[in-house]
Amino acid sequence: MRPNGPSTTAVLDVQGLHWATSASVVESALLRRPGVLAVQANAVNQTATVVFDPTTTSIAEMAKWVRDCGFHCAGRSVPDHICEPMSEPPGGPEEHDAGGQHAHETVERAPQDVMGHGGHGGMSMDAMARDMRNRFLVALALSIPIMLWSPMGRDMLGFSVPAPFGLRDDVFTFVLSLPVVFYSAWIFFEGAWRALRARTLDMMVLVAVAVGAGWIYSVAVTFSGGGDVFYEAASMLTTFVLLGHWFEMRARGGANEAIRTLLELAPPTAVVIRDGEPVEVLTAEVVTGDLLLIRPGAKIPVDGSVEEGSSEVDESMVTGESLPVSKAPGDNVIGASINTTGTLRVRATKVGSDTALAQIVAMVQEAQNSKAPGQRLADRAAFWLVLVALIGGTATFLVWWAVGAGVQAALLFAITVVVITCPDALGLATPTAIMVGTGLGAKRGVLFKNATALETSARVDTVVMDKTGTLTKGEPEVTDFIAEGGSDDELLALVAAVELESEHPLAAAIVRYASEHGITAASLTEFRNVPGQGATATVAGRRVAVGNRKMMVEEQVDFPAALMSRRDELASSGRTAVLVAVDGRGVGVIALADAARETSAEAVRTLHDMGVQVVMLSGDNQATAARIADQLGIDTVIAEVLPGDKATKVADLQQQGRKAAMVGDGVNDAPALAQADLGVAIGAGTDVAIETADVVLMRSDPLDVPIALRIGRGTLRKMRQNLGWAVGYNVIALPIAAGVFEPAFGLVLRPEIAALSMSGSSLIVAVNALMLKRLKLPAPPSENAA
Repeated sequence: MRPNGPSTTAVLDVQGLHWATSASVVESALLRRPGVLAVQANAVNQTATVVFDPTTTSIAEMAKWVRDCGFHCAGRSVPDHICEPMSEPPGGPEEHDAGGQHAHETVERAPQDVMGHGGHGGMSMDAMARDMRNRFLVALALSIPIMLWSPMGRDMLGFSVPAPFGLRDDVFTFVLSLPVVFYSAWIFFEGAWRALRARTLDMMVLVAVAVGAGWIYSVAVTFSGGGDVFYEAASMLTTFVLLGHWFEMRARGGANEAIRTLLELAPPTAVVIRDGEPVEVLTAEVVTGDLLLIRPGAKIPVDGSVEEGSSEVDESMVTGESLPVSKAPGDNVIGASINTTGTLRVRATKVGSDTALAQIVAMVQEAQNSKAPGQRLADRAAFWLVLVALIGGTATFLVWWAVGAGVQAALLFAITVVVITCPDALGLATPTAIMVGTGLGAKRGVLFKNATALETSARVDTVVMDKTGTLTKGEPEVTDFIAEGGSDDELLALVAAVELESEHPLAAAIVRYASEHGITAASLTEFRNVPGQGATATVAGRRVAVGNRKMMVEEQVDFPAALMSRRDELASSGRTAVLVAVDGRGVGVIALADAARETSAEAVRTLHDMGVQVVMLSGDNQATAARIADQLGIDTVIAEVLPGDKATKVADLQQQGRKAAMVGDGVNDAPALAQADLGVAIGAGTDVAIETADVVLMRSDPLDVPIALRIGRGTLRKMRQNLGWAVGYNVIALPIAAGVFEPAFGLVLRPEIAALSMSGSSLIVAVNALMLKRLKLPAPPSENAA
């Protein structure tokens, strides 16, 4: 969506996008303006994402253009975007938006600042649903008597009741229809006017044409002396369209549950230490550097670093990590996570839009506001379908009139064609599914950056994983400890004493191994570190050397043949072998290797079950890489790959016709992530702003990779189902509405039944997308264990 050249991206909150096809009105209006480079409007989220040239236009001007279309443009800022100003609503400058801000004010707030309001987008949809309900109730209350005093009602009842006040039936139903047309249905006429001014066609045009044509024809008959009218068709048409879209809006509001849940995570207040005393302030007032008091059971308001205390913190709501994480001085904590046991004093490091929660909300919102490739095709199809409906309705009227059906019958057929062909379901088909899919991912710590990434993930057939830090923990651990004679514990104590003084990663792994086995390091003297070889020291009066073969040669150590054979065997299997000598005699071998993550094997099995090939890239030698691959059951190993060559290896797979996803840490693997069809950054933790990745996994868990692909496949399946339904419905409904089967089968649809059918179709699409929430995903490892 982002074009080449200087540009700025802004997200405008646009209230009043009642129908899925209304988004095209905003897009058409903005794209004709100078400086606007690209627009993606989203009726489900009530937003318009605009890429513009800041030297040519401004957000204030764009807000005015949106207002000129008849919509209320409200402001919302997101990280790394310019704040959007509140536009003045049609009622004047004193009118307020849903968030309670004056229309002429510029509002700048981070995602957590709208938590008290439940999120602007959620309120907008709720307000529109209430307005739709009220219009529906008025239309329903008046449509019932209109129907009873209509020719159709008299035929159904078998008798007639005189209209009150001595009025003719058609005059009485005309009076009752006035509130229906000028209040309940007025929303259609306003929307049609907006669309025509923007030089586009949408559903509002179709409904306005249908209701207006039927009502105006009836008025003309009424005031030309009376006759057969169908005010009941116009009023019932209005009633059923409003009913269907009231339910549809409620369903669309449910699709945004994930964003509302995220917005409600952070606490509204925080306890800050000021002058040595705890003071409760609003979370929005916390600044970087503040010292926060976090009591047991309290939510951590912002990102920070622990200065005092220790505790267990539940981060599941942010990262998806199900087990509480131990925190001690120096550890980082994430805003919105829950402190479970001890009291902590935390120094605020990131506040407002810089917090992990704010970045997550912004990323999810950006993904939901974007359009998948399939949606762009559906948008174009919706425009042409509106045109087909208008042309088809006109042709239907002319054909039936020509064959002698009469103006009234011909007009009824024409109105039915126009109504039943409304493409609202087509416009809803993909954005609702995308909203649910991205929300589902956010709950599991799987963040899709845009709708294209969500759709691409469904088509991935090859997953390329970096070994170190992705499939493995990225730190060595002891796999074998071999002692030649004597006590293993005694030798381990001697080795641990030497390695305790070393800063080498292998030394740290050996010290951890000794600690895990309850071994206490002995005291030492004369420690000497030999770069590139190892270390020596005198421990408990004994000369101990720990290092590689070169050190042992220089120390003139004699190693038994059996021990050296074991060392060679371990080395050939991809492990790093460390030799141990005591008093000039070789007595032990310690083998170390980068350990696989606990869930790596399960992740590989799950991907295989999904029919996905797994490729491991590694800079290690073939033996080391093969050891991990054999352990995890990986299909293909590409070893001894330089960091700069990873992108080339991914490109080679793509040239073979593979749809490749690259999984890496988002820093060293940036070129490969950019080259892949889908770049997946793993282990992001609190740093979710990884530019080159399409998907960000908050946890350092490879098992989230198949979860991302499953969400993508489930979402694409719902999109296809919805598009198939929307297209199939119109293909079947159009000839029925046109009366093609009336001569042979007597099959006729009235406009009000067509309205009910059309609204029901849109509701089915929305509800089907919501069913994606029931997608079965594997539970986190800790839950499986439980």
